[in-house]
Amino acid sequence: MELRQMRYFVRVVELGSMSRAALDLDMVQSALSQQISRLEGELSTRLLQRSSKGVVPTEAGMAFFREAQLTLRHAEQAARAAQQSRLTGTVSVGLAPTTASVLGVPLMRAMRERYPDVRLHMVESLSGHLSAMLNARQLDLAVLFHTDVARRWSVTPLLEEKLYLIRARQGLKANAAVRIRMSQLKALSLILPTGTHGLRSTLDAAFAQARCKPTLVAEIDSLPILMDAVDAGLGATVQPWAAVGRFADAARRFHLAEITDVQARRLNSVCSLSDDELSPAALATRVVLTDCARELVGSGRWIGAELVSV
Repeated sequence: MELRQMRYFVRVVELGSMSRAALDLDMVQSALSQQISRLEGELSTRLLQRSSKGVVPTEAGMAFFREAQLTLRHAEQAARAAQQSRLTGTVSVGLAPTTASVLGVPLMRAMRERYPDVRLHMVESLSGHLSAMLNARQLDLAVLFHTDVARRWSVTPLLEEKLYLIRARQGLKANAAVRIRMSQLKALSLILPTGTHGLRSTLDAAFAQARCKPTLVAEIDSLPILMDAVDAGLGATVQPWAAVGRFADAARRFHLAEITDVQARRLNSVCSLSDDELSPAALATRVVLTDCARELVGSGRWIGAELVSV
């Protein structure tokens, strides 16, 4: 016996008609009749008395009707309890500064809306530090650019970001190119993060592919300080668009030129403990994070990012 059979029977009795019940349930009448007959067969008793005017429950049918109504109410209450149950706990999420500038607040808003009793512990740091924290189990999940984490962990490619040459707009020619190649950067004074972090590793590989060596004037492992230095005209940098995401007046202060080399892209992957080690709250947070990132890319609010098909 199935709940849907009870639901069908109750509706037939309530409407007093097989045809009206079939219409109400969006079913073919013959299929509904077959389900009722199957129910009667399982119970080995007649539940409905059929006539040209409709159907009425037999004595056994009326007894079953009352109990079926109660059972359906209990089933609905159980479903509501499951749907309304709230996840609890703390989930640690690591985001690089550029990623956090785009994804951080939308993730917190979405989690508050969907799982208000889950407390997020947000960690913003460079990718290399986040990778070490994940390996040390100080994070539940993180968005990383190099996935040198333990093999037992879950790694899901999420999106790729284009990279841009970013310079202070002040003092720059009005007709500065909006597209550029890696080989054209060798004569520029560049400010980059150190080699222990994901973006620098990507850039080193792209420079090697272009057979040129960058001219470094500074290495800075702090995005705010790095962008302040660029804004002050101390050098240019190579970053995804998200590096200027926190500047409300970015279009006035910075000039961005897309780097066209195919290697000049940064892969973002969601990395976490294995599924059997993650708490239910962490599993839910990983889904929300992925949904948020996809919505930001789809709506055009994560500029220069493209979803990765997996």
